Amino acid sequence: MTATASAMSYAVEAYNVSHASENKIHDDTIAKKLGFTGGLVPGVEVYAYATHLAVAQWGRTWLERGALECRFQKPVYDGNQATALGLLADGVIDFKVESVGELCSTGRASVPRESPPLPAITDFAVATPPELDARPPASSESLPKGKVLGIRPFVLSEDVWRTYLVDVRERHPLYAAERLGHPGQLLRQCNSVLRENVALPPWIHTGSKVQNYSAAQVGDVIAARAIVLDNYERKGHRLVDLDVLLVANGTRVLSRVLHTAIYQLRHLG
Repeated sequence: MTATASAMSYAVEAYNVSHASENKIHDDTIAKKLGFTGGLVPGVEVYAYATHLAVAQWGRTWLERGALECRFQKPVYDGNQATALGLLADGVIDFKVESVGELCSTGRASVPRESPPLPAITDFAVATPPELDARPPASSESLPKGKVLGIRPFVLSEDVWRTYLVDVRERHPLYAAERLGHPGQLLRQCNSVLRENVALPPWIHTGSKVQNYSAAQVGDVIAARAIVLDNYERKGHRLVDLDVLLVANGTRVLSRVLHTAIYQLRHLG
């Protein structure tokens, strides 16, 4: 018998964390030239807003073994209200994120009845990214199917942790009470896989499918080990799919992510 659905809502004032990023899709001037209203709030932060619903429902359990998949349809802009609206039924939250009357993201979050099998860290090889000035241009040749990628270790320091919670306007007390890393901050490392390995024109994160295995803690040294699953064209854009394993301190799996991005917009082809 289907349980009665329960509505959920969470609103924040969106903030463009990456306004000074190398990715000029977040720059007002460049984004407007590409037909947008202004610099885009990163998809990882829109994801961060949506995760509030999951943590509000399941707490630390979701951070340790929950799942969330999301797709991004329309941009969220700096200073506008973003509202995550969820409908909880049968242990699943179907959600959408809206801003100024636009549907910006859709997805679903859940906690599996049984803990998912833990990926083997050894199945993901360690790779060191090139020096920034030695990165090849993003292309089907530099991001071929099967290529192994990595990032420079990311330290979840006290300052970095606190700043991110402020930047995404996170109000759930769990993070401060237990000094836990925010899932949006982890997903940013999947973007780093691209940014640190290839030189990119303005590009867009289009969606992610995340399975959590443990919660990040302040002080963790976080690495991303990734494999290119596919590199393809769709509607004139060039896209890449990454299989990313996020690991803390070289020994503990945090999350596994299927991460998709447009690395060459058709406008710039």
